[in-house]
Amino acid sequence: MPAYLLRPLHQLLYVSFLAPEAPLSVVADIARRARIVNKQIDITGVLVFDGQRFCQHLEGSMKAVVKLFEDICRDTRHVNVGLLHQGPLDKRRYLNFSMGFADLQDVDQLEVLERLSGEPAVAAFDVLYATLDINA
Repeated sequence: MPAYLLRPLHQLLYVSFLAPEAPLSVVADIARRARIVNKQIDITGVLVFDGQRFCQHLEGSMKAVVKLFEDICRDTRHVNVGLLHQGPLDKRRYLNFSMGFADLQDVDQLEVLERLSGEPAVAAFDVLYATLDINA
């Protein structure tokens, strides 16, 4: 049985903004690098970008997820990082990829989501996720 099935799972959902001085080209780099790093540290998740705002749902061991979030908070390509939810997770949602990525054309969707917290934020992200064309 894979190791990730034996450890308790943790989830974290956050929203951040692309730093004003960061070119849009860094978004592809963030997604590419996340796929590599997340696979190495056994994290799965989805990153959504609407042209100005990121929203990311991460899942994995508590230690790995919290450490990754701390790294994201220090990353100068992100500003105004807001934690929407973190807590235990019964089972992984994203088994087919280490980091799925989707561009979002409707900026209103993430603007609404960023005002939520806790389980309502996760539920809203799940609804959004069902509509996305994920680039794995």
